[in-house]
Amino acid sequence: MRLSNKGLQVLALFLSDPAREVSGAEITKAIGVGSGTLYPMLLRFAEQGLLTSRWEEEVVPSEIGRPRRRLYRLTAYGQQQATMELSRFGFRDPTPAPLPILGVAVGGAS
Repeated sequence: MRLSNKGLQVLALFLSDPAREVSGAEITKAIGVGSGTLYPMLLRFAEQGLLTSRWEEEVVPSEIGRPRRRLYRLTAYGQQQATMELSRFGFRDPTPAPLPILGVAVGGAS
């Protein structure tokens, strides 16, 4: 598997909480990758079996003032592959600090 630095950052972000579903907007905010790079990467990762995705169903777009989001989650295979790839590139601990939940500042303060 060939990965760019941004690809490694995306995988590391998913490893921070493998069970959590993350939107592209959250990934963009967390690591600063543009949508023209991010969405093709997420599609490629999904095609390789590293991620699953689904459309957000819990919201009514007109009530929240935004379109529904596509949510991504690391698969068990993806977790294994991401850990292996990050280790291969010299990450001693491939699990970064947890991704902040929207609305909560990094470090846990509100």
